[in-house]
Formats: sequence, structure tokens, C-alpha cells
Amino acid sequence: MAELYNICLDIGGTKILGAVFNSKKEIVYRLKKKTKAGGDTSTNVEEVIISVVKELIDLAGIKIDQIHSIAAGAPGVINQETGVVLFSPNLPWKNYNIRKPIEDVFKAPFYIGNDVNVGVLGEYRYGAAKGYSNVVGLFVGTGMGGGLILDGKLYTGNQFKAAEYGHMILDPEGPLCNCGQRGCLEAFSSKQGMSSYIRQQISRGRETMMADSVSEGVFKSKSLKTALAEGDEVAMEAVDRACHYLAVASGNLVNTFSPDVVVYGGGVIEAVGDIFLEKILAEVDRYCMPSIRETVDFKKAALGDDSILYGALSMIKK
Repeated sequence: MAELYNICLDIGGTKILGAVFNSKKEIVYRLKKKTKAGGDTSTNVEEVIISVVKELIDLAGIKIDQIHSIAAGAPGVINQETGVVLFSPNLPWKNYNIRKPIEDVFKAPFYIGNDVNVGVLGEYRYGAAKGYSNVVGLFVGTGMGGGLILDGKLYTGNQFKAAEYGHMILDPEGPLCNCGQRGCLEAFSSKQGMSSYIRQQISRGRETMMADSVSEGVFKSKSLKTALAEGDEVAMEAVDRACHYLAVASGNLVNTFSPDVVVYGGGVIEAVGDIFLEKILAEVDRYCMPSIRETVDFKKAALGDDSILYGALSMIKK
């Protein structure tokens, strides 16, 4: 009997990362494709996904009937049970059943969940949080995503809307967040938040290596890494501010859930995670109850770009 394979996807607004897993849960082929996934219609996005899966099957040298399942993480509020995307901020999906068209084409089960929830699940099953039962995950990227494992199960809350830690309000008179509130964690500690701070300092006449990187929006994580290595003062201030609020938020989450571990992931952590973790750990004790803090570990995510791929693999039913 021919070996069966699983195809796992990390679907974003600008790229799709895909991988083929063999029966030993090893990646045997991977593909990263830049895409204008945020087209005008839901169908455009599904066509891109279908083309990526077909390309993975072709380039990995396997046949379509060897596909056991397909699974994906994508941004937004997603009903993992039905495969309906209730809302996605970066993709043109609203109350859209993405599962049906994928299953119709490939005749294999399709699973999908919120990308950060899925990424935290990946770290829980295969990465930094393996062996723990209660996990808080904070993913620092363009925005701020969260995930929560309670008693060994992914907690998604009412209508799959849980763990929006990025919109925990830490200063009601703080900077405006994209959600419409002020002082959210995301407004301080995400790439959007740090970019806004850097632009503010530039407007005050300060010089920084990050000027070009933030002139048209959000910096790339590599440019932040370079600026920090060169001792750029404004970049370091933005990071200090981001880590301060991450420490405050982490303390609140520790006091609320008493997790076994807090895991930090996402593009920023992948690029400069040691600096972030060091600064968070230097402050977080101030915001935790000592009796709870002493039973919590703090870690960087271990799977990098692959956390969502492995999380998608974890969603597949045998």
C-alpha cells in the first residue's frame, strides 16, 4: 500500500507557506509562495490555496490519492468544527465555508483554524511547550496574536473568539489601536506599535537607522535586528517599550491562568527573541503574584516559521 501524506498550510495575506508531511510526521517537501491572496473575492483566495496544494503534490512526486488530509492556519475568527471563516482581517472571507471547495477538489478532509491558535498548538505538540498541560502563547508580528492551551486542549472560547491578548487594554489613554480602542498591547508591542513609536520620534527630529524601514508602514524584522546590533537608540527604546508592556500583559495572564509556560513566538521573536525574552524576564516578576510566578516557565517558540505547519498537522484526526 502506498504511503499516505498530509499537506499543511500557513495562509497569510501576502504569502502561503506549505509543507508535505510523511507518515513519520517529517517534512519531505516545503514551498513558500508570495501571493496577492487578498484579492477581491473569496474564490480568488481558494484558487491560490488549491494551486499551492497541487504544486506541492506535483513537486513532492506524490499522487493525489496519497493525500490523507489537508490542514491550515489562517488569520481571523474561524469555526474549526465547520471550516467556516467567520471573519478574516487580511483576507476577503466572511461567513465563508472554505472547507467545501478544498475537499471537493482533493477528496480529502480539510481542517482549518486561527493561525496563532494553530501556532500555539504546534509549539504545544512539537515545540517549546511540549510536555506542558497549560500554555499561554503570545505571537509578536505585524499585530499581536494569542493562543491558550488549558488542561491539554486548545481553548477557543465562545464562537472561537478567545485569546485576543493583543487587545488587552493596558493604558486607556494610550496610543490608538487598529481595533478602535486605545492602549491595547498590540498598540505598544507589535511591529505596528513599534513602527508608530519610531515614526513619532522621527517627527521630533531624532535620527534612526529605522527611518526608511518605517516610512511606508511596518518595518521588516531583519531591519530591527540590524538596528539593535548597531546600538540604534530609537530602535532600542521601541523595543524597551514593547517589552515593558509584554511583561505587564504576561503578568496579568500568569495571574489569570497560572499556566505551566508562557511561549513567545512570531516574526519579531524569531528575529530578536533573545533580546525580548531577556527584557521581559527582567520585569515580569513585578506583575505576577510570587506564589504563581514560581511555577511558570517563560520560553521562546522553538519551531519558527514551522509552528503553524506543525499546529495544522496537530489538528488532523487520525
